[in-house]
Amino acid sequence: MRTLIGLTVLLWSLSAATPKNVPLPFRDPPSDAVDYVNPLIGNGGDSPDGSGGMIPSTAPPFAMTHWVAQTRENYVSVTPYNYTETSIHGFQGTHQPAIWMGESGQVVVSPGAGNVRPNFSDRGMTFSHDNEVVSASYYSVEMGAIEGGEIFAEQSATSRVGHLRFTFTNTSAPYVLLEATRATVIDYWDHNNLTYPRGTVVIDPDSSEICGSNPERQDYIIAPLSTPATNWSGYFCARFDQPFASWGIAQNGIVSHRTRGDGSMLSGYAAFAPECSQINVRVGVSFISVGQARRNLEKEIPDGQSLEETARQTRAAWAEKLERIEVAGATEDQKETFYTAFFHTLQYPYEQDEYGWYYSGYDDSVHEGVSYTGYSNWDTYRAEWAWLILFAPERVPGMVQSMLQDYKEGGWLPMWKNIIETNIMVGTHADSLVAEAVLKGITGFDLDIAWEAVYKDATVPPIDDNMTVYEERQEFVNYEVRAGLSSVYEQKGWVADDVHSESASRTLDYSYDDFAVSVLAGLLNKTDEQAFFRYRSMTNPFTIFNPATGFMEAKKAGGTWAGPDNGWTEGDEWVYTFDVVHDIPGLIARKGGNASFVDFLDEHFDGGHNDHTNEPSHHIPYLYSLANAASKSQVRVRQVAETNYNSTLSGLSGNEDCGQMSAWYLFSALGFYPVNPVSGEYIVGSPFFDMVSVDFPSSEKELHIISPGAASKPYIHSLSINGRNLEQPIVTHNELTQGGVFLFQMSDTPQAWASGITLTTK
Repeated sequence: MRTLIGLTVLLWSLSAATPKNVPLPFRDPPSDAVDYVNPLIGNGGDSPDGSGGMIPSTAPPFAMTHWVAQTRENYVSVTPYNYTETSIHGFQGTHQPAIWMGESGQVVVSPGAGNVRPNFSDRGMTFSHDNEVVSASYYSVEMGAIEGGEIFAEQSATSRVGHLRFTFTNTSAPYVLLEATRATVIDYWDHNNLTYPRGTVVIDPDSSEICGSNPERQDYIIAPLSTPATNWSGYFCARFDQPFASWGIAQNGIVSHRTRGDGSMLSGYAAFAPECSQINVRVGVSFISVGQARRNLEKEIPDGQSLEETARQTRAAWAEKLERIEVAGATEDQKETFYTAFFHTLQYPYEQDEYGWYYSGYDDSVHEGVSYTGYSNWDTYRAEWAWLILFAPERVPGMVQSMLQDYKEGGWLPMWKNIIETNIMVGTHADSLVAEAVLKGITGFDLDIAWEAVYKDATVPPIDDNMTVYEERQEFVNYEVRAGLSSVYEQKGWVADDVHSESASRTLDYSYDDFAVSVLAGLLNKTDEQAFFRYRSMTNPFTIFNPATGFMEAKKAGGTWAGPDNGWTEGDEWVYTFDVVHDIPGLIARKGGNASFVDFLDEHFDGGHNDHTNEPSHHIPYLYSLANAASKSQVRVRQVAETNYNSTLSGLSGNEDCGQMSAWYLFSALGFYPVNPVSGEYIVGSPFFDMVSVDFPSSEKELHIISPGAASKPYIHSLSINGRNLEQPIVTHNELTQGGVFLFQMSDTPQAWASGITLTTK
């Protein structure tokens, strides 16, 4: 107890953060946790994989629309903002959930002065990062107006409404342009492959509104053929606080004085009196209709609400979440890294419903209910979903219900949903998300429908299963789901490499998903199904284990080996040989026991094979702990964290992938990680900080993780949970959420705790 009291004092003494250069009116409510968020982390580099693919957007948690300064025209592999650019072309309400996914139904607000410039290439205004303020709830920048003078732009947002304020100093007569449609890149393999979406703009000078629609959806070319979302569109309604002096439509770069327009390359604008020096505009966004966009505007940011109040509400929403964790014994860099990671994990999936109603692209209709989109399930099932269950449990029932609605309306659970399914990545990891939610006590959705949906994933192959390769981003195919289920996974245990792409990764992913289905079956007392899928999950991974090489290897339909380089998804034979997270004991046995398995892990890391930039490597540092060599996990986890995370622009070594990269860091910093997400267990690593206090939303008692001297002492001498010594490096979900004290005694040298192999092989 004395240790707890002493470290509590230390926690308070180290908690004060120096806010960034956010103006005082936009630092209400006070929050050290929010002040440590740096939305620029992960935006460094001038290539798609040069950073985390993140943008410095303003929006509350899980917002439908993220508002960001536009320095580039975005598409698959390009985000709307990149730190290397020197001009801003507008402020974009974006729905691009990740750098390797497409934009959908965006709207761009572009201020200007003098001649109206609708074209992206003509409207860029120079700026300096020295005059830019970036935070979770407020953004501002000073820009040089093209015809002279300055435009000071400020921005905040709610989930469905952007709030912008433009101040004009020594400029020509001001105007604000709303871009509805543009020429858009739809194929990242060929950036010259353009399409020209046809949108609408309607200007109402009497109500000071510019509204319209934009049907752009860059991922439509990889959507399943049976769900084209034909009538989908993004809608917007912008309302200004100043009367229009003049107005017009710009189409294909030509400006005309009219109030309506439809077609491609389309914008609408309003010009204001020369003496007008400040303009507020609120932009409601909808996936249902212009009328709904207007209702969203009036509900979330009513007439008369100041930008300061909008920012206060959004900052308060972030503070409510981020202040649930307090850290002591961390450097300023580590606090910035930690709280920004927390910020990143609470953005996706994002809201798709609008106050009780949502558009579904699966049946092209509007429905009553809750809905989310931006499901990067291949990435997020590993740790991000577990983090959401802990810190956003109020959201998880709706997120599961949304997936079940996708199943009812489109026939399948989502793999990678970006408005609708996109067939990106492999495996049906929604099975894991559903099973983990049920296992951890999440309720509020139909269990019968949930079982029906995951059972279909595990038993029904896609159309033309034995004839469709399903290459990466293959166009003009239907639902991919478990491609290869009938060729020949069901019959022989593996996906045939001479039939399907990424066959070895599919085999291992399907095996894990089978394990998740068996867990759900057990929770629902379906004993026959539990036994069937458990057996398949434990048997099938090792059908592609080549005992002659000691590695996993793809197989052809006839059973011959396909070669060590074939059949992988964002990894290789080294990474995927460790990808049997639900049966590590079985893998260890096939590698000759704990000692040889630990040697194999050493060879993996020391040989430079661990690639943390892609998710299949994320669990590997923790496997030492499951082979009685926990001290090696402890140092490997620290090495991975120090190499791949920091508070610079390039502080994420791989694409964020809807929170998974950050979830790995957060769990690891606390001292444990969900290697097998549907086990209900976390594997102990090495806590990073002296003390962390955690207030879980669904728990009555706080959790205190105490590890004195952790910064310089990566090794664990002992671990007790509420006074009970822990002998094995495994913490259960219930132990975590019941709160209390996790007391780590740390050391600067390897210790015997859970590390018999390490001691005997010194």
